[in-house]
Amino acid sequence: MIKQVVQASISALTLAMALYCGAAGAHGKVGMEEDTCMRRLGDNSMVHLSAYQPQHEPDDQYCTEIPKEGDTFLVVDLVDQALREIPIGVRIVRGTSEVEDETVTYLRPSYHPDGVIRGETSLDKGVYTVFITGEAVPPVHYQYPLRVKMINYTNIFRAAIGPLIALLLLTFFGYKLMKSKQVRNWRASRRS
Repeated sequence: MIKQVVQASISALTLAMALYCGAAGAHGKVGMEEDTCMRRLGDNSMVHLSAYQPQHEPDDQYCTEIPKEGDTFLVVDLVDQALREIPIGVRIVRGTSEVEDETVTYLRPSYHPDGVIRGETSLDKGVYTVFITGEAVPPVHYQYPLRVKMINYTNIFRAAIGPLIALLLLTFFGYKLMKSKQVRNWRASRRS
């Protein structure tokens, strides 16, 4: 009985660790389909946004969650070759409305044959939106929400759920083990 409980506990712990590892939210080396910084329009038209704050973390790359205020370098990769042949502009607004909210940075539409749009802006704490617009027929339009120096409770919950499940399972199996007849009999035999 004790052997079965130990095996079940190890299995539960292994499952919980696998779930916890799957919850990682790093930007790292993921495929294009899973990359949260990739935007797709139609079947082939794709752009990728990267944000950098070298004054804080020189090697880190961000997308929609910017951890600190300050100077931020934005890089838009035009993945689709057709986007490199039309004028593309970038507008960053404080808020979510391209028309009604304050424009923080504007890069006028121009051609980018190398497929890279580079820009710099200074961001304070709050919510912003990056609008990427291509002057084509029909026009292409992408947008990225940015959250600067704001707590993302969803990510915190995802990171905590695995260890919480493991703790609950270990507590449950520990309780069952302590209440089992074999353990009670073993304790009784040690007392006498």
